[in-house]
Amino acid sequence: MIEYRTLSIALLGAGSVGGQVARLLLQHGDELEARTGARLELRGIAVRDLDAPRADGIPRELLTTNARDLILGADIVIELMGGIEPAREYLLLALGSGADVITGNKALLATHGPELFDLAEQVGAQLYYEAAVGGAIPIIRPLRDSLAGDRVKRILGIVNGTTNFILDRMETAGDDFGTALATATALGYAEADPTGDVEGHDAAQKAAILASLAFHTRVPVEAVHREGITRLTAAEVEGARKAGYVVKLLAICERLADPDTGQEGVSARVYPALVPREHPLGAVRGANNAVFVEAEAAGSLMFYGAGAGGVETASAVLGDLVSAARRHVAGGPGVAESVSADLPVLDISRVTTQYRVTLAVEDRPGVLATIAAIFSEHGVSVETVEQTVAAPTVEGTATLVIGTHTATEAALSATVAALNGLEAVVAVQSVLRIEGE
Repeated sequence: MIEYRTLSIALLGAGSVGGQVARLLLQHGDELEARTGARLELRGIAVRDLDAPRADGIPRELLTTNARDLILGADIVIELMGGIEPAREYLLLALGSGADVITGNKALLATHGPELFDLAEQVGAQLYYEAAVGGAIPIIRPLRDSLAGDRVKRILGIVNGTTNFILDRMETAGDDFGTALATATALGYAEADPTGDVEGHDAAQKAAILASLAFHTRVPVEAVHREGITRLTAAEVEGARKAGYVVKLLAICERLADPDTGQEGVSARVYPALVPREHPLGAVRGANNAVFVEAEAAGSLMFYGAGAGGVETASAVLGDLVSAARRHVAGGPGVAESVSADLPVLDISRVTTQYRVTLAVEDRPGVLATIAAIFSEHGVSVETVEQTVAAPTVEGTATLVIGTHTATEAALSATVAALNGLEAVVAVQSVLRIEGE
């Protein structure tokens, strides 16, 4: 085999993931060379503080605070520093110099992905981002390559380990949200400020990336409908369990037709949803992630594994590094981002699904008929009704749990608004969507 020149690698960031990437790259350099046909030389690691604690095995002489010079001397730049700036500036510099880029920065891709992909295409470079969604789970390459000739219909993803851990604790241990969050924090699953996780921001960024890739359409993160899990109660989770469901925070990317015009579009949304216990996603426990893909020809596919962790995410980064190195050895320009479909991103009101609505109502004759009439008036068909007399918090009330047939979000929202205006309805206690049936 003809020996290819040494490829110079610049690493930006030496945190939990960056440190593991550096360690594995140095430790397994000979194996990686055999797999790629080129020697991969870690030229340096850009950090903010030279004296900060580092993972064992990282030579101090590789550390530098001069990221710009490091980038300009590299063939491949790996960005694992996180945040928007200066990461965006550095990646534009890297791509502009003709270097391939590998990143795990979901926030940057969700907000500035088009800018980065456009520049990569202009200069013939390649942008890799397997580590941006799902940690160690291989999902980007299957969507971009393996399913490129298929037609992806829907993606249901548990893509945030913190929220899945919290919801799992609420179900299996009976914890309320606050107690489950405290446990997640104590075990290191939740950050000191968990807002990005529990309010769905992290999952929404990943949904934007997955939808853009799966549907060959640029989906900005601002177009992703987002709801978090902070308002979920232990009673809702227990009620779901008794009904045969588990509650999961889902990132849903779906190809659908606008119910008014029939025009095809895409939906990207994040919210807590009821998943049938027998669905593969219903068995995803702890802090694990899973992505369930429904494609026209391939059928149903499941990708499951660790969604975070330094060494696990480093595995995805090194997979991208091998791909980038092989591309250099083979030659030729990078593969451009596919956005040929350019489908409209539909508002949440256009989404169609099933619902489980819990109401506290006055316990007197005729109330159920009145409520059923409200559902019918707004075009929402009732499938099941469960009634419990004497709600524990308010004397003289009953709890109604109404399961619906498929309805649009717009119709359901109008129904809920009308129910809130009824004298007989004490409170609309919860509305949960049902997905995966």
